[in-house]
Amino acid sequence: MKTIGVYIHIPFCKRKCPYCDFYSVSHSASAGDDRILDDYTELLCQRLKEDGERLSCQADTLYFGGGTPSLLGAERLCRILRQAKESFGLSDAEITLEVNPEKRDLDFDRLRQEGFNRISIGLQSANDNELQALGRLHSVSDAEFCITRARQAGFENLSLDLMIAVPRQTRESLLHSIHFCALQEVTHISAYLLKIEPGTPFDRMKDRLLLCDDDEQAERYLLTVETLQRLGYQQYEISNFARPGFEGRHNLHYWHDEEYLGYGPSAHSFLNGQRFFYDRSMESYRRDIRISDGTGGDEEEYLLLALRLREGVTEERFFRRFGYPIPRRYYQRAIPFQKAGYLSSDSHGIRLTPKGFLVSNTIISTLLTP
Repeated sequence: MKTIGVYIHIPFCKRKCPYCDFYSVSHSASAGDDRILDDYTELLCQRLKEDGERLSCQADTLYFGGGTPSLLGAERLCRILRQAKESFGLSDAEITLEVNPEKRDLDFDRLRQEGFNRISIGLQSANDNELQALGRLHSVSDAEFCITRARQAGFENLSLDLMIAVPRQTRESLLHSIHFCALQEVTHISAYLLKIEPGTPFDRMKDRLLLCDDDEQAERYLLTVETLQRLGYQQYEISNFARPGFEGRHNLHYWHDEEYLGYGPSAHSFLNGQRFFYDRSMESYRRDIRISDGTGGDEEEYLLLALRLREGVTEERFFRRFGYPIPRRYYQRAIPFQKAGYLSSDSHGIRLTPKGFLVSNTIISTLLTP
């Protein structure tokens, strides 16, 4: 029986952040929207039940992303988790919940008792002025409270999100945020360069945001990699760093080009060699309209995803996947980038350097199609 990852999209937010392009809809408890949360929970459980009966799969990771999954509250989240366990086993699984720090009444004890074992907290910055510039609803003290409550409930695997090159950020304030994360003794840090997504409020006001130029962004990124490394967080993917043994297992399904199922509007899936997704629409998801995205899992797709990892494309994994070594043409195309310090290649495989990660799209495109 095959083992997959399962992703559940919770598309509700109190207020959409001005930089965010993920699909979400506004939810206000004061406006009596709890019925919407109940209905969505019921729909997710129904879909999980149907797939559990229809498919012969076991899952070893479950990830609740958003949106703001914590808006569902512990009881609804635990109900979805129970159905996911019934449908996909989840024996010895990594079960992650994304949490926004401003929700101070989340019942972490209930979540831990039900089986959640990893919390990903949307910190973004440890400087209140930067949080305000990002349109976040929480403060640094809210984040500290959230981390403390999760740890008191027995969560040992904690991840913090950190954004690089945001408005009002300086080199010193970035270092402050990095050291804040380390002082919390979390096991995992996701550190992303701010990307201005088309159609977002930040896109419309980008000329007024006083953003870093490309050279400054590169300097901040490399500073982050170097500092986290010194603090004991090993980079294992372009934007992800972990204490040894705490790499995010769910996202590794994606980067190893392995199969997974996604639930909710805008969620993507890769199963039995086929890719498909749901439109960015609650109504389309209610009607279960799945859109084909073609086949997946070929050699080029595997290389594209694996090169996001610090280990890169290894001969061992590639041979295990395809039954033959990495074709020599990729090594030949890698030579100019190796000479420039953007990647390294040897008998073990091909991997990008931190400098190479900054221009990974260009490098990977050239390796695949010179």
